[in-house]
Amino acid sequence: MASSSTTMRFSAASTGAEAALPRRSSVAGFIGVAARSSAKSRLRFIGRNANLSLRMRRMSSFSVVKCVSGSEAKVQDTVAKQQEATTSLSSFTPDASSIASSIKYHAEFTPLFSPENFDLPQAFLATAQSVRDSLIINWNATYDYYEKLNVKQAYYLSMEFLQGRALLNAIGNLELTGPYAEALSKLGHKLESVAYQEPDAALGNGGLGRLASCFLDSLATLNYPAWGYGLRYKYGLFKQRITKDGQEEVAEDWLEMGNPWEIIRNDVSYPVKFYGKVVSGSDGKKHWIGGEDIKAVAHDVPIPGYKTKTTINLRLWSTKAASEEFDLSAFNAGRHTEASEALANAEKICYILYPGDEPIEGKILRLKQQYTLCSASLQDIIARFERRSGANVNWEEFPEKVAVQMNDTHPTLCIPELMRILIDVKGLNWKDAWNITQRTVAYTNHTVLPEALEKWSLDLMQKLLPRHIEIIEMIDEELVRTIIAEYGTENSDLLEKKLKEMRILENVELTAEFADILVKSKEAIDIPSEEQQSSEQAEAEDEKDDDEVEAVAKKNGTDESSIEDEKEELPEPVPEPPKLVRMANLCVVGGHAVNGVAEIHSEIVKDDVFNAFYKLWPEKFQNKTNGVTPRRWIRFCNPDLSKIITEWIGTEDWVLNTGKLAELRKFVDNEDLQVQWREAKRSNKVKVAAFIREKTGYSVSPDAMFDIQVKRIHEYKRQLMNIFGIVYRYKKMKEMSAAEREANFVPRVCIFGGKAFATYVQAKRIVKFITDVGATVNHDPEIGDLLKVVFVPDYNVSVAEMLIPASELSQHISTAGMEASGTSNMKFAMNGCILIGTLDGANVEIREEVGADNFFLFGAKAHEIAGLRKERAEGKFVPDPRFEEVKEFVRSGVFGSYNYDELMGSLEGNEGFGRADYFLVGKDFPSYIECQEKVDEAYRDQTKWTRMSILNTAGSYKFSSDRTIHEYAREIWNIEPVQLP
Repeated sequence: MASSSTTMRFSAASTGAEAALPRRSSVAGFIGVAARSSAKSRLRFIGRNANLSLRMRRMSSFSVVKCVSGSEAKVQDTVAKQQEATTSLSSFTPDASSIASSIKYHAEFTPLFSPENFDLPQAFLATAQSVRDSLIINWNATYDYYEKLNVKQAYYLSMEFLQGRALLNAIGNLELTGPYAEALSKLGHKLESVAYQEPDAALGNGGLGRLASCFLDSLATLNYPAWGYGLRYKYGLFKQRITKDGQEEVAEDWLEMGNPWEIIRNDVSYPVKFYGKVVSGSDGKKHWIGGEDIKAVAHDVPIPGYKTKTTINLRLWSTKAASEEFDLSAFNAGRHTEASEALANAEKICYILYPGDEPIEGKILRLKQQYTLCSASLQDIIARFERRSGANVNWEEFPEKVAVQMNDTHPTLCIPELMRILIDVKGLNWKDAWNITQRTVAYTNHTVLPEALEKWSLDLMQKLLPRHIEIIEMIDEELVRTIIAEYGTENSDLLEKKLKEMRILENVELTAEFADILVKSKEAIDIPSEEQQSSEQAEAEDEKDDDEVEAVAKKNGTDESSIEDEKEELPEPVPEPPKLVRMANLCVVGGHAVNGVAEIHSEIVKDDVFNAFYKLWPEKFQNKTNGVTPRRWIRFCNPDLSKIITEWIGTEDWVLNTGKLAELRKFVDNEDLQVQWREAKRSNKVKVAAFIREKTGYSVSPDAMFDIQVKRIHEYKRQLMNIFGIVYRYKKMKEMSAAEREANFVPRVCIFGGKAFATYVQAKRIVKFITDVGATVNHDPEIGDLLKVVFVPDYNVSVAEMLIPASELSQHISTAGMEASGTSNMKFAMNGCILIGTLDGANVEIREEVGADNFFLFGAKAHEIAGLRKERAEGKFVPDPRFEEVKEFVRSGVFGSYNYDELMGSLEGNEGFGRADYFLVGKDFPSYIECQEKVDEAYRDQTKWTRMSILNTAGSYKFSSDRTIHEYAREIWNIEPVQLP
């Protein structure tokens, strides 16, 4: 376990070969021995070029500083000396020559590969390590300063951080893109080619993880004191392959060549326990003993801010068992699997993101992941708080120094875990611990889908986390007490309804104390008057007489019904509903703030998802519309467009102050700007056309409209409606002559991307269907370049960074009211792409900002959805003939022999699981294809289209994650920016 009396620092000398790095005095001799042949494929370390990396090591090798309790003067003195050293070094701006020397140094002395070659993969690793040196210096300076000031920090806990490639982002934020490009050119490589070697960090899946990463970028850029906490997944979610059978999943290999950005912190580890039992000690405290013990080990990734020295930390936990858990005697006896069982059980916790949870083993693994994240992170946070507090720890100050944000329900166990530590380990009473917990923790809701509002089996959680269930039961009792106090006992039906809706424990009987209150409440309502009592008594006597007559008849065998009664079977017992823990309810109860992520979503959260809680605690509920970082999502991924924006606005300040993007509106009709705008877009489309050829083998024309829908494959996101629209388009083309096709349709390249969860069968059918349509359409000589359908395999951040700048139309067509926010819609708009979509999530606010004329709107509205589903259930829905035409066309076999009955069946019928078109594809389809006709019409007028594109970029200013983070910092976390000296 990490000592709470240790200031942990990054050190370039703390990993691998660097640990044995000689000091400067002995470098010359070492270099002489190490010198190699100057053959073209080798790098030779030159002593006179070594000083940058060596200076960095000498200045940044304050690896561990011991802080003795009560010796504050010593701490301050140490911090001052370190700051003096790091400030001296950070004031040095590397040039191309010193950077080239640094890269050479790492290629020679910190290789993760054989030293014989300096090919692109090796060049990337050496370059990344060179950049990391600069990040480490800034990281140390950042946290030294936070330590000195003892400022309040925000801690962002998320199961996902979808970082993408880090190299170009890091050198861009450091303002070193030019010098690094020049340095690599000196060494025989192009920066773009080197950067392309970096694998995407496989730490997320979709918008949840990408948002978390945008937030870290903004936190660092805006100089907010903060940390990110997550898990280090060895094999990620999965790598997607597209075959003739559809999607196939294989393990990610992102760590096979090592991760040059991370610093493994073997000195920072914490115990995490599962199973066991709870006993009461002689001191009256509860003790959780026995069970399975593992260790969570920290891996730190520095996150640089843009044009600032502030560099914050993303701490990722890996899991392992202690060495003594390896059963040596069993191994030597040949029982190898048994010998390493404890090690394997520990390590597999961080193997993959979202392991399949249909089997009980998958559920256990997911719950272990969530608890590991919460327990290790909180132990780390508390250790830091205690170290800063010195000898006199005042726990009342904990919420004044710590803000914990739970990104969705996955980190919910933070609440009972913080309670456990405060009560069982630190000795606080329940009242104080509960007060501290509620003031510390806040919750972001990301979904209205019932399956995503996690519910865990009470029995499973009781076995795995017995102490936490005790605490959750007590929190539930506190909640029940609050509900009774709020609603009283006069109206028992209302009270019962509120308890059923709001309790954390579902299908769990009330304790005797509260059950008696509810019974008495009902009895008070049911007490009859004297007149009713007399009437009921008379009726009872009549029934008694009838029963006696019937009994005599049965005895004598004269009752005709007795024979039938003997044959009558007893009714089957109704199975008891499962006892569950509702994690979202626990989040709302245990935290001081609950926020949605778009205006419409936050209203749904208040009016529907958590309406009862909103009525009880309206002050808890807020909106924080999502945002994306303009650094990665326009400045670095779309340099051509960024240059144009800077030229016309007259400053590059828009990268930090996106409000300046609105100034583009002044030039929207300028012909020169429009020409430049179209040229930048076409240049990006040419790159994507080459990428598509490389990845899929399909050739597409950069002169066609690029129509893109890239996101997680899910029925509510309605990729099925998109491909149905394409099928309709294709069918109409086939019914026309060549001349008619040219006249009626704008050429389109329809691009899909996204992963279907491995066990989500219907989503995988959709992927298969899209690829089958593409295989048919793309090989149809009559259609040619008028229509292409492409599914880009293994969609990730790096693919997005290529596709989004080239996009002209982007589809955000989820069933209204089902998408919490979306963030890809913001990225597309920021890059001058026009959206087609429903009034769902952040689409509503994007349309308001860019203007209704610059957004293609269709479909039912959120408040209409429930009524439309009811209409369907009653059999009143009449599908549009065009929708039926498409289904019939698909069933004709034109797209191959695969049986799509299950997929088509989901759109048919009026009721039943997986039936009745729950996501209203059929209802919105006519509106959708009519809207697509408007898209074609607008695209034919390129002046009008370019104007719409410019206004989308100009109106995207609101959707910067910088704005979102300012709101979180001010209204939830109560933290202030800290500018480094």
